[in-house]
Amino acid sequence: MAATPEMRASDGDRDRVAAALREHVAEGRLTVDEFNERLEAVYQSRTYGELAKLTTDLPEIDLHTLPATVKPEAESPARAGRKQAATRAAWSSFVGTNAVLWAIWLVSSLGSGHAIFPWPLWVTLFWGIPLVVGTVFGTGPGHGRDRRRERRR
Repeated sequence: MAATPEMRASDGDRDRVAAALREHVAEGRLTVDEFNERLEAVYQSRTYGELAKLTTDLPEIDLHTLPATVKPEAESPARAGRKQAATRAAWSSFVGTNAVLWAIWLVSSLGSGHAIFPWPLWVTLFWGIPLVVGTVFGTGPGHGRDRRRERRR
């Protein structure tokens, strides 16, 4: 059965038009304001005809032939330096805070005359484990994606 302009569009149909509009923004055919207006209209559309009106002035895009991945850009020395500085700052605050907490625990244990539960262990573990994992796998401080750059692609 062929789709007619009066037929109701599905959520999948609206999502496909939204994806095509995103590609047109990435290619520079639409401004961000135009994209936002059209995207709002996409999700308010009920029929195929309403969806078609939103892309009539744009060339067809085959979403199946888009590149599967985008080659990562070479990292600039400035960005690498910011990542290293952020990682150093995170580790410095971790070590400094834990040193103070463990010193408080030690003084408390010595002052009470017996060893008390090492409560700073919880802070060390719950802060340290994600910090170690982030540093080892490159997902720690300063390693987040630059969202503005992602949107431009």
